[in-house]
Amino acid sequence: MKTILIYSGGMDSTTLLYKLLADGDEVRAISFDYGQRHKKELDCAAQICKKLNVPHESIDVTNLKSLMRGSALTDRIEVPEGHYEDESMKQTVVPNRNMIFISLAIAAAVSAKFGRVAIAVHAGDHAIYPDCRPEFIEKIDATARIANYEAIEVHAPFLHISKGEIAKIGRTLSVPYELTWTCYKGLDEPCSKCGACVERAEALG
Repeated sequence: MKTILIYSGGMDSTTLLYKLLADGDEVRAISFDYGQRHKKELDCAAQICKKLNVPHESIDVTNLKSLMRGSALTDRIEVPEGHYEDESMKQTVVPNRNMIFISLAIAAAVSAKFGRVAIAVHAGDHAIYPDCRPEFIEKIDATARIANYEAIEVHAPFLHISKGEIAKIGRTLSVPYELTWTCYKGLDEPCSKCGACVERAEALG
């Protein structure tokens, strides 16, 4: 299968990259610079794709930042600390982000004559992020199949599994998690306190 991967450079999407390659897919990876707090994940994405010889493109959509305000990931709002299930983690929601990214990836797939778009949303995302929930993925997949002359599949194989289960898959594929970046804060080292860091630590044990 020819697949466009929405690739952040984080733990989940890197595991998905390795899984797609192991499954025999022809993969092109695209990342999005949307004016997020830091670019460490984008740097990791480029490094890992180079290591794997996977075509990678970072798309500049920073001009959309003014339309996606109110998130700790894009504005000068303090990044909340704690677990993903904490109410404060809603401050990390970027309005409509996955719909925008998936739509752009669908356009890339149609243009490149690829059959599907892959995204690494998982069950741990459901509590906080509306555009990671099964009903959203189901509906945008249905839309992707009719929005162009070419039917595109939205592939989310981790949708019903936890980050811990993703880590187990990654270990079987020898995913170099040390090359990935998850922390919401753009510090020299991961903060170990934000929701992303806490969940990553729990998953990796």
